[in-house]
Amino acid sequence: MMLWVMKALFDLSASQEMYAPHSIRMEGDLTLGGLFPVHARGIPGEPCGDIKKENGIHRLEAMMYALDQINSDDELLPNITLGARVLDTCSRDTYALEQSLTFVQALIQKDTSDVRCMNGEPPVFVKPEKVVGVIGASASSVSIMVANILRLFQIPQISYASTAPELSDDRRYDFFSRVVPPDSFQAQAMVDIVKAMGWNYVSTVASEGSYGEKGVDAFHQLSRESGGICIAQSLKIPHNHKQENFDKIIRLLLETRYARAVILFASDEDIRGILNASKRADQVGHFLWIGSDSWGAKISPVHQLEEAAVGAVTILPKRATIAGFDAYFTSRTLENNRRNVWFAEYWEENFNCKLMSSSKKEDTSRKCTGQERIGTDSKYEQEGKVQFVIDAVYAMAHALHNMQRDLCPDVSGICPDMDLAGGKKLLKYIRSVTFNGSAGTSVNFNRNGDAPGRYDLFQYQINNNSSPGYKNIGQWTETLQLNDMQWPDGQTEIPSSVCSQPCKTGQRKKAVKGMPCCWHCEPCDGYQYQYDETSCKLCSYSMMPNPNRTACQPIPIVKLEWHSPWAVIPVFLAMLGIIATIFVMATFIRYNDTPIVRASGRELSYVLLTGIFLCYIITFVMIAKPDVAICSFRRIFLGLGMCISYAALLTKTNRIYRIFEEGKTSVTAPRLISPTSQLAITSSLISAQLLGVFVWFGVDPPNTIIDYDEQKTFNSDQARGVLKCDITDLQIICSLGYSILLMVTCTVYAIKTRGVPENFNEAKPIGFTMYTTCIVWLAFIPIFFGTAQSAEKLYIQTTTLCISMNLSASVALGMLYIPKVYVIIFHPELNVQKRKRSFKAVVTAASLTTRLSHKTSDRPNGEAKTELCENIDPNSNALYGEYVAIWNVDLCSVVCMLNIYIF
Repeated sequence: MMLWVMKALFDLSASQEMYAPHSIRMEGDLTLGGLFPVHARGIPGEPCGDIKKENGIHRLEAMMYALDQINSDDELLPNITLGARVLDTCSRDTYALEQSLTFVQALIQKDTSDVRCMNGEPPVFVKPEKVVGVIGASASSVSIMVANILRLFQIPQISYASTAPELSDDRRYDFFSRVVPPDSFQAQAMVDIVKAMGWNYVSTVASEGSYGEKGVDAFHQLSRESGGICIAQSLKIPHNHKQENFDKIIRLLLETRYARAVILFASDEDIRGILNASKRADQVGHFLWIGSDSWGAKISPVHQLEEAAVGAVTILPKRATIAGFDAYFTSRTLENNRRNVWFAEYWEENFNCKLMSSSKKEDTSRKCTGQERIGTDSKYEQEGKVQFVIDAVYAMAHALHNMQRDLCPDVSGICPDMDLAGGKKLLKYIRSVTFNGSAGTSVNFNRNGDAPGRYDLFQYQINNNSSPGYKNIGQWTETLQLNDMQWPDGQTEIPSSVCSQPCKTGQRKKAVKGMPCCWHCEPCDGYQYQYDETSCKLCSYSMMPNPNRTACQPIPIVKLEWHSPWAVIPVFLAMLGIIATIFVMATFIRYNDTPIVRASGRELSYVLLTGIFLCYIITFVMIAKPDVAICSFRRIFLGLGMCISYAALLTKTNRIYRIFEEGKTSVTAPRLISPTSQLAITSSLISAQLLGVFVWFGVDPPNTIIDYDEQKTFNSDQARGVLKCDITDLQIICSLGYSILLMVTCTVYAIKTRGVPENFNEAKPIGFTMYTTCIVWLAFIPIFFGTAQSAEKLYIQTTTLCISMNLSASVALGMLYIPKVYVIIFHPELNVQKRKRSFKAVVTAASLTTRLSHKTSDRPNGEAKTELCENIDPNSNALYGEYVAIWNVDLCSVVCMLNIYIF
C-alpha cells in the first residue's frame, strides 16, 4: 500500500498538477479536507456522472456554512482561520482514493536534487497546503477505502454519513471517526428494549431482502453478545407473499407461545400483513411487537388495524432541520457563491436551464437569468445529513481549539508546537471533544470513534380520552430511557415473554439443552454460593456461604473458651491440684529440718513438687487464647512438668536399685548417691527435654494458625475455624515422648525394687504411682488419636490431655506426699529422730531382711526381726553419712522399715 501511494504521488508531481482539476480551495491558517459525492458514479469509461443536488451540493455547502460560522466566532479558534480543500468522490471508492492523495502530498518529502529546468536552474515547487483533518466521506465503501490511506499518514477523518458497522473496528480504522451512529445501534436499541422489559425469549420476523435480513442478523449477533436473550423462531416474509404466508407465520409464532415479543424488520406492507394475520387468528393482544425505523411513527402500517397494533414499540432516528442553514443556502446565488466550483452546474440542474451555450445540459434550451432563487423558483427541502456535516466540521474545530489552548497557552494563534503536533495528537483531542451540536444535542465519540446513537421511541396506544396514536415513550442514546407505557387489555404490569420463571435466591439455572433461556432451578449446596444466574462457585478455603447463598462470608473462628464445660472440669482439677501442691510445698518448707522431710530427700522432693506444679499449670496454658507467647509456653511446659517429675522419680528408683544391688555383694556405698549427684543426674535428664524444645524452636518457630478442616462439616452453617497453635498431634506426642520414656524407665525400676522391705525408701509408693500413671497414659493415647477426625477434636483432645496431666500429677502427689503431710501435721510424735545407723549396718540389715523374708512363715511372729536385730552392731560407726528410721519405735522395726537417704 505504501509503495503504491508513493508511486501515485510522484506521478502526480511529475505531471506538475499541484491541485486536482475539480476542487474547492479556501485559504486559511489551518486546512481541512472535504470529501463529498458531488456527482454520481459515471458510466463505464467516465469517472463521474450527473450532479447530486441534495447528497452532494447540500452537504458540501453545509461544510462551507460551518466554516463561515466558525471563522466568524470570536470564541472558537480565535485569531485562527480555517480553510478547506474539498474534493468530489463521484460516488466511487477508487476515484475517491485517487483524489484523497492530494491530502497527503504535503507530508511526503520528495527528492528533487536531480530535477533541472531548461536553463539548468532548479525548479521552484509550490508546497501544497498541509491538511490537518478530513471531513467525509459519505458512502461507507468510500470511507473504508480512504481511511486506509489516511491512517498511513496519521490524518484524522470524521465522516458525516458512513454507517457501516465494520468502521467501528478501531484496530483497522483507528483514525476514523463519525458523527452518525452505525447501523448496529438500531439493533442494539431493540436489544436494550427487550432487556428493559425483562424479556429473554423472543421471535424475529424480517422482510426478505437486505434491510430486513441484515437488521435481524444484527439483532441476533448483538443478542448473543449481550447474553440473556434467546431467539425462539426467526421467520422470513417472502417477496411475492400471499395471505397464506402471513397466516403460516402467525401459526409458527404460536408454537412458542411463551415467546410473545416479536422483533419486526419489515416493510410497511409486510407489517400490515402480519397485523392482519394476527387479527384473523384471534390473537389480538397476545403478541408484543417491536418495530424498526421502517415502522417508526407511520400511520399506513396500522390503518384500520389499530387494535392489533396496540402496545407496539417502534423506533425512529432523531433528526433536526437546521434553520440557519436554510437561510444560508436559499440566499446562495451565482454571484455570492463563486467559491463553489460546482455551484453553476447545480444551478443549471436545480432550475433546469443553461448558463452558457457550452453547457453539458442538453435536455433544455432555457437560458438561466441568474435571478432565480432557491426555494422560490425551485423546490427546496434540507437534506437529512446536513446536521451531521455541520457537527463533523465543528467537532474538528473544537478539537483544534482544545489542542491550541493546551499547546499554545501564551500564544494567540498557531505556535510551533501545534504546527508540529501531528495527527495522532489531534485524534486524541477529537475523541475527547464534547459540545452541543447544531441540533442542540451533544456531540461526542466513544472509544471506537462512533457517535452515540440517538433514536426516539414510540408506543402505539389507545386511550379513553384520545384517539389511537403514537406516544413518545422515551429515547435511546447509547443508553435506554423509557417513560410510562400501556399494554393491551389495560395491563399496568409489563407482560412476560420468558421461557422459564426466575430462580430463587441461592439457586442456579441449569439450561435445557439447545435452549439456554429455558432452564431448571438447582440449589447451590455445600460450601457453594450463587456466583451468577447459571453457576455456583465454591467459597475459598476460609469462607462459607451466607444464609441466602449469594456471597461468601468468613467462617467464624472458635477456640476453647474458659466457660466451656470442656474447660471447666480440667481447670477445676488443676486449681485443686495447685492448691494441694502449694500446701504440700509450704508444709515441707515449714518442717524442712524434721526427720520425715529430711528422710524424703528434700532436694529431689522440691524438684518433684515443682514438676507436679507445672503439670497443673499447663492446663491454663492449653486453654488460654493462642498467640505467639502462649504457643511458646505450650512447647516449653507441655512436656517439662512431666519430665521434671519423672526425672526426679527415676533418679530415686535408680538409686534404690543400685543401693540394694550393691548391698548384695559389697558393703561399699555405690557412686553418685549423694544429694548433689542426684540433683546433677536429674538436671541432666531435664536438660535433654529442654534441648529438644530449643531445637524445635529453631527449626519451626512458634506461631498460630486457623484450622478450617477440623470443624468443616458437611453442613456449611456449622463450619468453624479453630484458632490454635501450629503444633500437630505428632509433635505433641513427640514432646511428651521423652517424658513417657522416663516414666516407662521409672516403672521398670519400680518393678525391679518391688522386693525391697515394706515402706523401705518409698520404693513401693513410687511403684504404685508409676503403675497408675501408665494406666492413665495408656488410656490417653487411644482417646487422643481416636478423636482426630471428630468435629469436637479441639475440645476432646485438649480436655483429655489436661485431665491426663492433672491425674498424673495428682497420683504422684497423693501417693508420695499426702501420707507424709498427714504424719507431719496430725502425728508429730512420729516425726522425731530415733536412732542413727551406719551404712554397713543398714545395708546388711536390709539384705538379711530380704533373704530371711521367705522364712517368716516357719517362725513365730517377730523372730525374723529378732534375728535381724541381733546381727546389728549398735556401736558401729557410720561409713557414709547418717540414716534415719522413721516409722517404728523398736530397733528391729526401725531397721526393717528404714528409708535410706543420704544427707
